[in-house]
Amino acid sequence: MIAAQIKDYLERASWIRRMFEEGARLKARYGADRVCDFSLGNPDVPPPPEVSQALRELLSEDRPELHAYMPNAGFPFAREAMAEKITREQGVPVSAEEVILTCGAAGGLNIIFKALLDPGDEVVFPSPFFVEYGFYVENHRGVPRPVPTRPDFSLDLEALEKAIGPRTKAVLINSPHNPTGRIYPEEDIAGLSRILQEKSRTLNRTLYLVSDEPYRNLVFDGRKVPSIFQHYPASLVVGSFSKELSLPGERIGFVAVHPEMPEKDSVLAALILANRILGFVNAPALAQRLVARCATALVDVSVYERRRDLLCSILEEAGLEFIRPEGAFYVFPRTPGDDVEFCRLLQEELILAVPGRGFGAPGHIRLAFCVDEATIERSREGFKRTVEKARTQGR
Repeated sequence: MIAAQIKDYLERASWIRRMFEEGARLKARYGADRVCDFSLGNPDVPPPPEVSQALRELLSEDRPELHAYMPNAGFPFAREAMAEKITREQGVPVSAEEVILTCGAAGGLNIIFKALLDPGDEVVFPSPFFVEYGFYVENHRGVPRPVPTRPDFSLDLEALEKAIGPRTKAVLINSPHNPTGRIYPEEDIAGLSRILQEKSRTLNRTLYLVSDEPYRNLVFDGRKVPSIFQHYPASLVVGSFSKELSLPGERIGFVAVHPEMPEKDSVLAALILANRILGFVNAPALAQRLVARCATALVDVSVYERRRDLLCSILEEAGLEFIRPEGAFYVFPRTPGDDVEFCRLLQEELILAVPGRGFGAPGHIRLAFCVDEATIERSREGFKRTVEKARTQGR
């Protein structure tokens, strides 16, 4: 028998898995070219040319040490490259010693929670949320505390303030946001920082702010993502190259610790130890070398922006309500009726979406527009028919 906790997880995490399996069934029956699969956030835009060039150069070196062990925090030159990148993005000077290379953003979040959480410590995060957050917290004996956002998916600072209590250890945010595409504006980050500073004084202990930023550079309409480091010293930034370089399978990311973090040396030592003892040991050697050479490169974001515009026009034409995504590659429309039933009706039109309840927000669906424009266009009439069916059933 499998562990009871994992059995429970299989039930709770099943929506994306179910949609993936249903997609495979539909594609086998009707042909992949007829199915409109918006279920997975798997980037399909090619990596920028710098990545291919750097990879060719690395492989041509053909020396044994290319793949050797290194310090658990990563190669010094790779940490230095990440520090320069983070300094530019956050507007706060960060040194190589304050950066740890990780197995993607997921690995980064797990070493943070391993390093910071005692049993029963709570991690507060806005809802809707990336489905894995609760699992990552519980991996390390913490307690996830989702807090509803406002109707436009912006932070509800009053609700967050009320949710922070004696067992709170950290607040986790994600901007640009999965699944809604929202970017939290500067004033919200400043307001959240003031709350954390006041609560830290009241509780007489450090409350941490963790910012999960794998989509930081996938933004639209000339927007920018505010700096966490400029507002709150007890903060950690988690980054990834899965989306901005289209390297999700290479599992390469980083954790950056604010240079003025209280007891910074202890936090860094704990993170590095967690990187080792959780079994990551270190981030992949070849991927470290690759991103060190391509730290400032970026996929063609205009491709995602065009796809967003096309999908939003289709959803508007179908009569669905949604908040226009400001970044990432998801849109999270409200459904006319039950979200699971709406996904079932979409499947009749060979369209795959994920019910919003999998992200803590029933009554919505997540659509990932990291698919080609022909697929998006092909879904137009299917969305119209599905909305009409749902409204007819609801009468």
